[in-house]
Amino acid sequence: MGLTSRTFLALAIMLAVVFFAATVWLWPRLARRSVSAVFGRVGLLLATQVTVFVSVALVANNSFLFYGSWADLFGQKQDLGVVTDHAAGTQASKNIVQVGIERPDVPGGARPTIGGRIDKVVIAGRKSKIESSAYVYLPPEYFQPAFARRKFPAVVVLTGYPGVSENLLKGLQYPRTAHERVRAGRAQPMILVMLRPTVAPPRDTECVDIKDGPQTETFFAEDLPRAVSDAYRVGKSARNWGIMGNSTGGYCALKIGFHHPDRFAASAGLSAYYKAAEDPTTGDLFHGDQGARDRSDLMWSLDNLPQPDSSFLVTTSKQGEGNYRATRQFIAKVKPPAQVSSIVLESGGHNFNTWRREIPSALDWMSSRLSEN
Repeated sequence: MGLTSRTFLALAIMLAVVFFAATVWLWPRLARRSVSAVFGRVGLLLATQVTVFVSVALVANNSFLFYGSWADLFGQKQDLGVVTDHAAGTQASKNIVQVGIERPDVPGGARPTIGGRIDKVVIAGRKSKIESSAYVYLPPEYFQPAFARRKFPAVVVLTGYPGVSENLLKGLQYPRTAHERVRAGRAQPMILVMLRPTVAPPRDTECVDIKDGPQTETFFAEDLPRAVSDAYRVGKSARNWGIMGNSTGGYCALKIGFHHPDRFAASAGLSAYYKAAEDPTTGDLFHGDQGARDRSDLMWSLDNLPQPDSSFLVTTSKQGEGNYRATRQFIAKVKPPAQVSSIVLESGGHNFNTWRREIPSALDWMSSRLSEN
């Protein structure tokens, strides 16, 4: 059973209830001072506490998806190797390799023409030399004969740090939400390229090109769009591409969108912050280069660099989010030709529940800023 399995959660809760009931029922019999009675009391108390703790931890994990699998929980390496296939016309020759297929969690998900398809891929950055796994959601229209010649807009979707890309499928439900928005006539069909910004685990690179280190910005701004456009029916112009994410992924999306308007026409940051973090998880990002540090500060960039002809979406809440004041400052600093929109909730914390409330409108907004060809 998987870590996020409902069956496993139900079993843990059932065991907690059983041990609690057994403790209440057997306690009078174990009230004696014999060694066996003492061990019985200790055993029941320990079993009850462990099963209750596990149940609460599983409920929290299923709600926020801190860990997506047992391997993720125990820190086992999950990065996939890249198969180099030199046959002409294969995805591998285009620096992207399909390593698996998943069914979208939507009605008719078993049939691509009805539910679409999710490809698990490994993307090898030609310029950055970074390799990262990702999920590519292809909408049902991608497989329908009426759309056989059509190119689709694509959106890069990023998790926070140190999240796993499975969070975007299970916890934040991007494919299901995108499917529902199209069915409701609120958005156009889009390809979603879903992954985490942590492409050099466990280091948090803040999507920075680090001197003598990971070239993360180059990977997201250049290598990834090129590889996906070569492998799927996606246009290569900025108007065909958007980028969005939550928390660290939101900061990365806004920063990459600001500095690469030739690659992305629209960027959305859900609960984003606006300046690169520098702490033990990031290490030395800038090596004393103040210019690189300033460039990673979106407020500084808005004040000191030409503003791009791009669209930005930022989200926050009046109660529960720590970025409310900074988000208002960001909005005030955006000037033409740049455009900015916002989602401001009355209340909502820095968590999956808040982001699930924002994602439908964010996808609608993104759809309205992108074109298919």
